Amino acid sequence: MHDSLALGIDLGTSGVRVAVLNQQRDLLYTDSNGYDRGLADPDDWLRSCTQLIKAIPHELRSQLKAVAVDGTSGTLVACDPDGTPLGKALPYNVACPEQLEQMRELVQAGQPAASASGSLARALRLLQQHSQPLILRHQADWISGWLVGDWRFGEEGNNLRLGWSLSDQRWPHAFEQQTWREALPEIRPSGSRLGIMNTARAKQLGLSEDILVIAGTTDANAAVLTADAADDEGITVLGSTLVLKRFTSIPLRDGAGTSTHRVGGRWLAGGASNSGGAVLRQCFPGIDLDELSRQIDPDQQSGLKLLPLIGRGERFPVDDPDLVPILTPRPVSDALYLHGLLEGLSQIERQGWTKLTELGAPAPKRLVTLGGGARNPQWRRMRQRLLGVPIRSCYSPPAAGVARLALTALQQQDDQISCSRRESVELP
Repeated sequence: MHDSLALGIDLGTSGVRVAVLNQQRDLLYTDSNGYDRGLADPDDWLRSCTQLIKAIPHELRSQLKAVAVDGTSGTLVACDPDGTPLGKALPYNVACPEQLEQMRELVQAGQPAASASGSLARALRLLQQHSQPLILRHQADWISGWLVGDWRFGEEGNNLRLGWSLSDQRWPHAFEQQTWREALPEIRPSGSRLGIMNTARAKQLGLSEDILVIAGTTDANAAVLTADAADDEGITVLGSTLVLKRFTSIPLRDGAGTSTHRVGGRWLAGGASNSGGAVLRQCFPGIDLDELSRQIDPDQQSGLKLLPLIGRGERFPVDDPDLVPILTPRPVSDALYLHGLLEGLSQIERQGWTKLTELGAPAPKRLVTLGGGARNPQWRRMRQRLLGVPIRSCYSPPAAGVARLALTALQQQDDQISCSRRESVELP
């Protein structure tokens, strides 16, 4: 076991990253690449995963004994029963307001799955687009199925906004009467064993044939696992999207756009906005934002009132599929415009923490920030001024967080084997 390594695969909004950890949770290797055709293309997910795994140095690849996958929560693809996609996936930021009436017949208002921005709404659209029989799988579940060669399973956290209830450990009663009930996955807890990697897949990737495939989590939860947050700290992920997470002693009250997960034996509540770094890339294509940020005085207000959404619709801190971005007026100064956008993002973050507190989460006394935005000192100072709490940054990638789940499962298996061996020796 001392030489056994764990692999984490993180499927994000713009690309894939892998990370390899040893038994001491040291990050031995990480690499990433971007999607060629975008988040909606499952073939692109496969290409990125395959290239990155094959590029891991042989001396590390040969010691890999477990793998876990995280993915964007809510990106959903319809497949035939053998896992072959029937078309493009519907990404997490695609709202389906035309499904609201049907959703009211299936889930109660205020439930995580009741939003037009949730997975259930996208599932209903996909069911209209494709004939049955089919299966519906989220991004991380689909890649995990590809590794095992079996697409039956889904990880609980990725499926909360599809309707899975953590407290009841079941799908809603109304689902049982639907013709598409068999399209839903068999749910497995995060960190549980899904199976041994498919032999042909292991050979294709240059891996050993005894690798465990472990149920992962969402990309935001994986990021949280890297932060080692204290009980009084909140976690903000400043990636392509803005995500807020908070460990709580009990599950939060249900709220549209929010969800409570069970990760590593702890309750983890939060919400994800459609806003985030993707808006900055859209407004400043090809521009060095680090250099532009250095021209900003974070102790001053920009005077702009912007709502930086990537497109129409928001899911958290407000659940409104018709909310319209405010990206104008654009001043002549790019630095002033960036200042206004960062302020707008910070205001969304402040509203998000207020929302979580209203639902029962303790107000954080400090924040841990992850993602690309964590590296921007001007933004960090601006956020500290607006949020009124100290902020520290964490630079470990989410892939390292999901690799921890694989590593924990590997260590638990080793403990069970050792215990069984001791018991067999002690038998008369």
